[in-house]
Amino acid sequence: MIRRIAVLVTGASGAAFTYRFLQETKKAGVETHLVVTKPGGMVIKHELGLGAREVEQLASFSYSERNFMAPIASGSFRLDGVLVAPCSMKTLAGIAHGYEDNLVIRCASIALKERWKLVLMPRETPLSTIQIRNMLTVSEAGAIVMPPLPQFYFRPVDVSEMVDMTVGKMLSAFGIETKLTREWGTDPAQTSEYVAQKPDVAL
Repeated sequence: MIRRIAVLVTGASGAAFTYRFLQETKKAGVETHLVVTKPGGMVIKHELGLGAREVEQLASFSYSERNFMAPIASGSFRLDGVLVAPCSMKTLAGIAHGYEDNLVIRCASIALKERWKLVLMPRETPLSTIQIRNMLTVSEAGAIVMPPLPQFYFRPVDVSEMVDMTVGKMLSAFGIETKLTREWGTDPAQTSEYVAQKPDVAL
């Protein structure tokens, strides 16, 4: 059972994903340990019109990015998973190369060395070769790289539905039950329509 997750927020676009994730984990009774970097707080203010305090209220515990005495700065404090969302390219580079200059990268590094589930949500496009190599490095080290890509085949009607689709994938990655995800093939109307348009082709 998932009971304790670190949620680490950095200064990339996509604050809505983390906000909804925290809402859903609180609803599910998951203990969350939140770190919002200074740039992350600026993005939250710009994109959601919220102060960092309003987001912190959704978490069980919150810490400064400079607090290396926080429980999540040690591998002896067991976590069921670590989420970095959104994950800036600077943070990605720090995790990929073990440059632990703040609590976010320290906590992510612990997840890798302890073999805990680590999910990174990088938010950048287009990607440089360096950024792609950094993603490969963290993936080879055991992290899950999960860019926020909407599932258009479910025909989302608005931005909030697209956000929820991605948040559902985030929750599922940690094994948290959610009603935000849908499985392709469970809606007969969708699949029958597709099959009618695209008959099976023998390979």
